[in-house]
Amino acid sequence: MEIKNICCIGAGYVGGPTMAIIAQKCPSINVTVVDINEKRIAAWNDEDLSKLPVYEPGLDKVVADARGRNLFFSTEVDKAIDKADMVFISVNTPTKTYGKGKGMAADLKYIELCARQIARVATTDKIVVEKSTLPVRTASAIKSILDNTGNGSNAKFQILSNPEFLAEGTAVTDLLDPDRVLIGGDTSTEEGKEAIQALVSVYANWVPQNQILTTNVWSSELSKLTANAFLAQRVSSINSLSELCEKTEADVDEVARAIGMDSRIGPKFLKSSVGFGGSCFQKDILNLVYIAKSYGLVEVADYWEQVIIMNDHQKRRFAHNIISTLFNTVSGKKIAFLGWAFKKDTNDTRESAAIYVADELLNEQSNISAYDPKVQAEQMYADLDYLNTRSSEENRNGLTAFDNAYDACKDAHAIAVLTEWDEFTTYDWQKIYDGMQKPAFLFDGRDVLDTKKLEEIGFVCYTIGKGM
Repeated sequence: MEIKNICCIGAGYVGGPTMAIIAQKCPSINVTVVDINEKRIAAWNDEDLSKLPVYEPGLDKVVADARGRNLFFSTEVDKAIDKADMVFISVNTPTKTYGKGKGMAADLKYIELCARQIARVATTDKIVVEKSTLPVRTASAIKSILDNTGNGSNAKFQILSNPEFLAEGTAVTDLLDPDRVLIGGDTSTEEGKEAIQALVSVYANWVPQNQILTTNVWSSELSKLTANAFLAQRVSSINSLSELCEKTEADVDEVARAIGMDSRIGPKFLKSSVGFGGSCFQKDILNLVYIAKSYGLVEVADYWEQVIIMNDHQKRRFAHNIISTLFNTVSGKKIAFLGWAFKKDTNDTRESAAIYVADELLNEQSNISAYDPKVQAEQMYADLDYLNTRSSEENRNGLTAFDNAYDACKDAHAIAVLTEWDEFTTYDWQKIYDGMQKPAFLFDGRDVLDTKKLEEIGFVCYTIGKGM
């Protein structure tokens, strides 16, 4: 089956960049990204490419190359679905905040709504591709909806799983040169095999065939959860040792370097920090825990849940260390946050460590001043409001966002580095020190700065895994 028209439902962090790359690399395929969020679509269509709703290095150039040629962004969802040969579902699958599985299971209400909309609109056969991260066997639920809630057109559907393996901040590079592309489908029927091959043919426009892996749909769905769980496990493992390093005067970077040189372990994801964030790691592990519990695999669930417990502990530990260092009280004291996004080179703040460190400090009645190169004040307030710890008014009184680091740090008692933005290393730190309250404390939660030089200026420095 030759794919001529693709529709992607969801113009977020996954759908937008992925479809932009497909459009750029497959000029013969018309790609339409749809979303009911008019403001988001307007931002994707804005002539000012700096206003794209997703910040990723290099994404603006990709969009500029393909937009208007064979890449389109629209709110006309039904029209795009009807025209498409292949429909990607790339909507949010947050952790449930209600009912059965609350706090662990993925909330699939948006997935179900998409499936029902496709079934209602489709008049021709469609290949439906799961791009969102989903629990194992979600494809069977989608298939049931599509087959049983149609519009009488006798349209037939094939379901594929094509999970994303993108790291925010390097998404464009990850899409252009992926470690692998994983495609799962119904390998027991000719129709299923043809659908798999249709998607393989799309990616084969720029990805070598030996890097395109095909499996059954269940293996594909589980592989995504497992990959994120393994990566998060490494982060929590090194973070657990960071606390031990501080107690024993070991250096966590030296420990990581020593074990990372073991070819059986390798060096990646052994960087100690204030904790992992982002939209996938915590959500996917909690989903894995819920699946294990639903099958009665208590020990398996407990094992993976410990990764989350360790991550939460690391965030609290960092905040409590600030409090104890500042003479056991931060009430009325100004703490400057450098960074709010969960990592550099992205404007994504989901599950960012900064949110939870701020929450702990605001509970202690501190005053927080924050600066991030790509995150606006309203997003910071929205993140705090989502925790529902305080009123919206209290959050706005407790946190002030600035458009540069120098103003954020002026008159501060301490600085907390919470995102590893490169620009932080270029500042005039003498100027920052001169404008702070004394003693001036600096807590480097991402091991970004040369603390030896800062100590020569006069800062009292703390770095995760190395201590004071």
